[in-house]
Amino acid sequence: MKKFLTEFKEFALKGNVMDLAVGMMIGAAFGKIVSSLVNDILMPLIAAIFRLEDFSALKVLLVDKGAEDVNVYLNYGQFIQNIIDFLIVALCIFFIVKAINNLRKKPEPEPEPEPEKSDEVKALEEIVALLKEKK
Repeated sequence: MKKFLTEFKEFALKGNVMDLAVGMMIGAAFGKIVSSLVNDILMPLIAAIFRLEDFSALKVLLVDKGAEDVNVYLNYGQFIQNIIDFLIVALCIFFIVKAINNLRKKPEPEPEPEPEKSDEVKALEEIVALLKEKK
């Protein structure tokens, strides 16, 4: 049992697990921001353009049982709402990932080491140096 607890502790405290936990918390907070953007700002504008009270109000009556609460509706407006939510969330995530990638410092290329001179080149350089000394 002690070995199990030790292994679990090592697993839980690894950097990847902690990074995942932080990412989940930030993602949850970001999800609330995007949901508010969609529900409180964008959808009222879109509904005003289409002169609708709300997209979720769009529905087709499938079965009429006489009372509003027992009728069966095809709620395609809610489906449209969810598609718009998804597209906006995906667009926001795309912009965030793109911004993070632009902020990352690109590694500078390492200077190429000078190639090792061959024995012939070294000998020729020595000869040139000796000739310069004799002048």
